[in-house]
Amino acid sequence: MKDLSSEEESILEAAEYLRKGELVAFPTETVYGLGGDGLSSEACRKIFETKGRPADNPLILHISNIEELSQLVKEIPDEAGKIMEHLWPGPLTLVFKAKDSIPKVVTAGGDTVAVRMPSHPIALSLIEKLGKPIAAPSANISGRPSPTKAYDVYEDLKGKIPMILDGGESRIGIESTVLDLTEKPFKILRPGYFDQEDLRPYAGLVLFDPGLIQEGAVPKSPGQKYKHYAPKAEVYCYRGEKNARVERIREKLLYWKKLGFRTGVLAFSENFDLYSADERLSLGSEKSYIVMAHVLFQHLREMDRRKVQIVLVEGAEEKGLGVGIMNRLRKSSKGRVEDL
Repeated sequence: MKDLSSEEESILEAAEYLRKGELVAFPTETVYGLGGDGLSSEACRKIFETKGRPADNPLILHISNIEELSQLVKEIPDEAGKIMEHLWPGPLTLVFKAKDSIPKVVTAGGDTVAVRMPSHPIALSLIEKLGKPIAAPSANISGRPSPTKAYDVYEDLKGKIPMILDGGESRIGIESTVLDLTEKPFKILRPGYFDQEDLRPYAGLVLFDPGLIQEGAVPKSPGQKYKHYAPKAEVYCYRGEKNARVERIREKLLYWKKLGFRTGVLAFSENFDLYSADERLSLGSEKSYIVMAHVLFQHLREMDRRKVQIVLVEGAEEKGLGVGIMNRLRKSSKGRVEDL
């Protein structure tokens, strides 16, 4: 008989907790998830209670192979096959009409269900071992920055769940793109790693949900209705032409320092040495937002650990990955984004 590795043993142990109705945290390529049996109303209610998550915020079901999808959804649009073939497994959640067997707590009482196939091997193995879809939002207290390391989960949920599977740092660092396939043209309900141009070859014309772009419209997707992704520190974001942006942040640093606040800056590497904050962390180069997406939540948490009270952030252009990043920054800064 083949000996099991410690990782395999841990995954089997986690699957057993899930079978018993318990919750476990596990890594995905986007952020860490707080998982429960996705077909158990009781387990899913426990997710809401543990996170302090509003009950009208639906959960995403995670599957390990496409064959599982037909058990969860009423119909699969023709385009969905092409989308899944090219972009699954990966950081893309698809919304379908839900079968009646899906617990209403998962759909927040609606008639649609969000489904994703993550690419992280530990996540896929855990789902496979359980033999059921896993319902999983981010593994943090609701409103806090999403966790991208096992320690982040421990900080928020220690004593509240029996197990955290440690899979290292999440590769991407912000949550999946959520694409609604229930009506045409398809709509992005939550921006993420994949943007409109990434989706267009497989999904055709893709629009943004009005809740993302119209003042007063109600968003449909998890994480878009409420204060979210926010550290304890107050966050302010500045975008625009480099010199104007740098000058504004330096001016604000002086202002907050004179008032006696401990300050922090999240800056692109090109401008990093231009700031004299109490704490500085790099967002990588502004020529590519891959690093910024990867470290954003980590850095917001780290500023709290360093007892920073005011965090000033260089913002991204809203194109490509920058759309998803700015969506998170608007939430974490409570909308305090200044365009210069």
